[in-house]
Amino acid sequence: MLSELCRRLVLAIALLALGPALSHADPKPDISDLTAAPIVVTGEPFSTFVRGGPDRSLGKLTFLGGLVLTSPSPFFGGWSGLLVGDDAKSILALSDIGVWMTAELTYAGRHPSGVTNARLGPLLDKKGAPLTDRRGRDSESIALENGTLSRGSVLIGFEGRPPRIERYDLGADGIGADRASLKLAPGMNRMGANKGLEALTIMKGGPYKGQVIAFSERLYDPSRNHTGWLWTKDGPVTIHLQNVGDFDITDIASLEDGTLFVLERRFRWLEGVKMRLIRVSPDGIAPGRTLDGETLIEADMADNIDNMEGLAATRLKSGEVLITMISDDNFNHLIQRTLLLQFALKDVKQAKARPPNEAPGSNVRN
Repeated sequence: MLSELCRRLVLAIALLALGPALSHADPKPDISDLTAAPIVVTGEPFSTFVRGGPDRSLGKLTFLGGLVLTSPSPFFGGWSGLLVGDDAKSILALSDIGVWMTAELTYAGRHPSGVTNARLGPLLDKKGAPLTDRRGRDSESIALENGTLSRGSVLIGFEGRPPRIERYDLGADGIGADRASLKLAPGMNRMGANKGLEALTIMKGGPYKGQVIAFSERLYDPSRNHTGWLWTKDGPVTIHLQNVGDFDITDIASLEDGTLFVLERRFRWLEGVKMRLIRVSPDGIAPGRTLDGETLIEADMADNIDNMEGLAATRLKSGEVLITMISDDNFNHLIQRTLLLQFALKDVKQAKARPPNEAPGSNVRN
């Protein structure tokens, strides 16, 4: 009990001391002259979810490991959206300065060990020029619409003014120019500055397969529940997610059975940053309904987390679900980290049968 009180006291003092440091954060870079090119990214692995260990039980989740990502590129940081390919290696990350990054994860057995072949470039407007409006380039979420991360198309959600969802093609050179806009619901204009369109996915299965779901970071209904939208054949309709503890929504991801995962964050000066992952069953999703989910994990600064904003869910050949998260360091390189975390979720309700003699997690290696 005493050690816990001491830990909280030290944490409070440290957080109060961060106030002056925030003013020395690196400014978000201008991307007007940025062109797509390879960059160097270093991934320093760590094996325990608890800072300093020993690890604690995470229930249905198993912590596979994490990476502290760094790069000499001034455009590296602010990662807010994430996609992971079916091979569990290829990734596409989205920064809130209007920048994308592709890369490949390496593994030591089942554990992430590093990053290779990183490439970074700017998001382009419909004329093919980098997004330069600081209010309009705040790209926060990304969803794979069709194809793969090497050739397909994605939807990207922007939190700034005005909030919008744009369609882009994917190719060998990365993300192409903006080519179309998704029609939004009228109520989406009520989202406040820096509290707007934060989470986006396209349902991979279930009764709403192929439909878009998006959530505001913090837009409450009269019952103080979170507000989101589901695009049906008749257009976007409002849905809600139960608000527990005033966490904000930072990202969502879906599985081919219609399961929805929700990543949440809470920050208070006297408690630091917290993270929570929720799972919503397919039969709980419907227009006009308030979604309620199962908490898979809740973590705080005693754990190896930061400002976790990007979320991806990938079905492994073993039947397990690979959960990958990435943090937004707000370009506060002095006091924050870019972390990539991976967890395995094993649940008989979601596990697919694998072919005989195929090892669990066999597509996570090298």
